[in-house]
Amino acid sequence: MKVCVKGVNGGETRICALKGSSVDLHCSHQHLTSSRKWFTIDWDGYKYVQSELSVDGQRVTYNMSKEKNPTLTINDLRESDANTYCCMKTTDSPGRCWLNRITLQVVAGTVTFTHELLFQMTSLYKLFSIILSELQVKVIPATEGQTVTLMCSGSCPLTEKPAAYIWYKNREFLYEDWSPWYQELLSSEEAVTYSCAVKGYEDLRAPEVSVDSITETCFSVTYAKGRMCSSQQTSVDESCSITYPREIHVQRTPAEHRGHIRLTCNSSCFLTDPLISFVWYETRKPTVKEGKQILVLSSNPDSLSCGVKGLEDVRSADVCVNDDSCWMLNYVHSRICALQGSSVNISSKYSHPDYVQIQSKCWYKVKREAEQLTEDADHVEYDDSMKNQHILRLKKLKRDDSAEYRFTFTTENEEVNQADFPGVTLIVTELRVKMSPSAVVTEGQRVTLTCSTSCPLTDNTNYIWYLNSRPLTPRENQNKHLILDPVSREDAGSYSCAVKTNKDISSAPKTLTVQSITGTWTPAAAGVSAALLGLILLTVCWWRRKKSNSHKPSRHETLDDSHLYDEISPQPAEQDHHYPRLNSSEDEMDHLYSTIPPFEPTV
Repeated sequence: MKVCVKGVNGGETRICALKGSSVDLHCSHQHLTSSRKWFTIDWDGYKYVQSELSVDGQRVTYNMSKEKNPTLTINDLRESDANTYCCMKTTDSPGRCWLNRITLQVVAGTVTFTHELLFQMTSLYKLFSIILSELQVKVIPATEGQTVTLMCSGSCPLTEKPAAYIWYKNREFLYEDWSPWYQELLSSEEAVTYSCAVKGYEDLRAPEVSVDSITETCFSVTYAKGRMCSSQQTSVDESCSITYPREIHVQRTPAEHRGHIRLTCNSSCFLTDPLISFVWYETRKPTVKEGKQILVLSSNPDSLSCGVKGLEDVRSADVCVNDDSCWMLNYVHSRICALQGSSVNISSKYSHPDYVQIQSKCWYKVKREAEQLTEDADHVEYDDSMKNQHILRLKKLKRDDSAEYRFTFTTENEEVNQADFPGVTLIVTELRVKMSPSAVVTEGQRVTLTCSTSCPLTDNTNYIWYLNSRPLTPRENQNKHLILDPVSREDAGSYSCAVKTNKDISSAPKTLTVQSITGTWTPAAAGVSAALLGLILLTVCWWRRKKSNSHKPSRHETLDDSHLYDEISPQPAEQDHHYPRLNSSEDEMDHLYSTIPPFEPTV
């Protein structure tokens, strides 16, 4: 298979700017010449609509010379400037222009803004205030049972990603992480609310969300306010409750009009709220069509799909309008959470008309810009062994691999069929041990240890717990969460966790300290306590031995015979230097001399 076409970036650049500001757009084409021009381009549902951009030399200017960086500058931005732009030769196809497009969004505000984000921090805060006021907690159905996952999302995000996201539960701080994906899968909790914010801008929280109910076919969400309700209500400050389908699919039926087919966006959720509306995509590009049913020509060679308006994560698979092959692309998973150091497969399934010859297939990694991925035995592999399926395999995952991945194939006439609809979002996470209520507890408390990740792992994951590097015997109903209730001194130690399918990838160890009434108990404290006990016993023995020998002076000590003089009767003094007579019985004298050690001559 040939390598991907050079000089094609294969992705869309998105810029969010303020009304009244200035913005610089840079040409992304590899071979720049003065003959290139700037265009606006759009997709009307059937074809690309391309128009050359008119410049006035003041508000709208651009320079395409070889000596300078080809840049389109728009001053005093207006809402009408919100459009899709590209730079290209007049002989290039509109499809190539669309492939390298720059989408500009304009929101209300008055502050200077450039593509490089070179502006003062006061202006940055104003920009954040407008953009982050549109933060929303998206509730997305998960594949694991009757659960959902949450995503902190903005309708007009900054090009540079925030340093961290903060999550709140019932208005109380829950945790902080770099990933916008909530760490846990959720079941229905009607009385529990969730919200999120960007670190440094905690006063600009997303409206609160609660998951009211989840069934096999539906899930119901209550939004305190925000844009999720605004399409049906006059004010974004009003709350609303919406029932969404967990899955939708496109059904084809004959239409009353000859040469047409009726396409219906169906779901098995019969409780779908009237607030729900559907949007349609043709070859994964958004169209102007809306509604549960649409009519299309039966000769249409493209694929179509439908999605829930405002929650495009709930979207059907692509289907061909007729039974013949068509341009079609589906991803097995739209989001993947994988462990750092592990490997992951990102799969796409596609089809194309029989008369078309595919020349190359490749994947793009999309962050701020699209980066073409080339095969690398240590990290990137392509698997093209199955018909109409292409797999990107990433090995030895790093956190920097967190990005969006899109599959692209090129035809023999070098027209690229680009997946304009978002591809697969990959979040790479490490394992961390969290302890609640804290890492220092008192004996008898309830302690919960959690093997935490920055996103919910995609598969039904089984975990292994280690205490002081030794695997623990699994406890009933304790997997990702290890519960010690009540905790004892024997539970103190160093804990780590791993996933059974990747035992060689474990978390960093974290020490649990258990305090008793007499103090702190850790494995190290146990050894110290034993040593202290031994020292105390030795001290007691030494003291008793000393006490028993206190009446026996050593041979090198002077005899203390002061008690003998208590037995001496006072006598009248006769002369100086004369000793008094001892007034003692024979038995007393024997006792006296028995206390005097025998004489031992010194050598």
